[in-house]
Amino acid sequence: MSPAKLNLLDLSQPSIRILHLSWFAFFLTFMIWFNLAPLKPLIMEAFAMTEAQWKALLIMNIALTIPARIVIGILVDKFGPRAIYSGLLVASGLLCLAFASAQSFEQLALFRFLLGFVGAGFVIGIRLVGEWFPARQVGLAEGIYGGWGNFGAAAAAFLVPLLALTIFGGQFGWRYAIGTTGVLAMLFGGFFYYAARNTPKGSTYFKPKKSGGLEVTSKKDFWFYVAMNVPMYVVLAILAWKLSPHELGLLSYTTSYVLYGVLLALFLFQFSQIYRVNKDMLKNGAPQHDKYEFKQVAILNWAYFVTFGSELAVVSVLPAFFLETFTNLSLAQASMLGGSFAIMNLVARPGGGWFSDRFGRRRSMSIILAGVAVGYLLMSQITATWPLFFAFAAVIICSLFVQAGCGAVFAMVPLVKRRMTGQIAGMTGAYGNVGGVTFLTVYSFVDIGTFFLIITATAITVLGFVQFLKEPQGHMTEVMADGSVQQIELT
Repeated sequence: MSPAKLNLLDLSQPSIRILHLSWFAFFLTFMIWFNLAPLKPLIMEAFAMTEAQWKALLIMNIALTIPARIVIGILVDKFGPRAIYSGLLVASGLLCLAFASAQSFEQLALFRFLLGFVGAGFVIGIRLVGEWFPARQVGLAEGIYGGWGNFGAAAAAFLVPLLALTIFGGQFGWRYAIGTTGVLAMLFGGFFYYAARNTPKGSTYFKPKKSGGLEVTSKKDFWFYVAMNVPMYVVLAILAWKLSPHELGLLSYTTSYVLYGVLLALFLFQFSQIYRVNKDMLKNGAPQHDKYEFKQVAILNWAYFVTFGSELAVVSVLPAFFLETFTNLSLAQASMLGGSFAIMNLVARPGGGWFSDRFGRRRSMSIILAGVAVGYLLMSQITATWPLFFAFAAVIICSLFVQAGCGAVFAMVPLVKRRMTGQIAGMTGAYGNVGGVTFLTVYSFVDIGTFFLIITATAITVLGFVQFLKEPQGHMTEVMADGSVQQIELT
């Protein structure tokens, strides 16, 4: 079957049914994750919140997602996507109901912090889809999963206010709206467990030898892996700093320093787990048939840092950019123009995956990242003298390359090491969030034009990294329970 032919209407195919189950599960997790922002005025009024408290709530919404993607990746590889996706949907639904029932700002903040875990749902489907589709189709399938699932964020922006204001209405309309998304997630979580399977019939679900960290296959890669974990803790420290007296002032100096200490302790604990998992390899080396290069993972991490990371940041600043640059626009018009950047996920992510299947992983990622750099360079030149149509066209062109880049990254993730696909997806996904926080922090210090130029420079740098990406060829190997070696086709 060629990569261009994937009949999404043929529900007689088990793989197609799994793909639809997966993207809709992801859709629901993103609807829950992003159901907060559209209800800003209603929630702020209900709790008489200050702007600083609202910003703190938004930070709480993303803070846990970075470590959660790592943890979920470990759990998926160990227990399988069927159980973990079902469990995440049910748990997130319960947390949604708790958030909707909160009676104080402190309760809101706590449940929103915990709901950050739902942002890790994306990782689960990457492993599941990778199990059900061959290498020649996996990019397109992963692109559909990611692109259509991502649309849950846009659906939240349209549907949650409609539920709150029109369907339910009244003082508690926002509570019922958020609670409804939680109930939907719980119901679908139960259905997912009933309908999904981890692998096609007769296939083996390979699990890591040990849990707690990625298995690497050389001493050099061990230290490389440890170093690649550092940026995630730095970004979490930045989020703590934003809540400190230096920024929003919602934490005391003492609490801020305690958080920094906790992050250091967590890093040391993670290092101990990584060492435990790789201790035998460090002493005795890895079998030749089991070796892979960690640089493959690192390059994918940085590629997602600049693609999805820039998307997270740019979607946050585009409405204000349009409003301030083209002063004749209304707030609603500016929001719609800004939101168009994310809506392109529907076609561009699958397109990037298909392109990767068709023309090769490294070549595709190189072409797409070059397009990302050109797109952001173009956006850096937009001024009020531009016709609005041309400014919008520049945004759409840039968005197409950015979303296609996300699709190309995850077209490659399942082809690195099958038994650790969840962990690799988790780390790569976490780097997307790291990128978002990094670029938004940069934006707080520079003007919008410089902001776009910095993303351009980052894309060019990562384009250089991608030239060291090794094109998947031949087979990857995994060891069966009886000790025999199984080969998995990569082309």
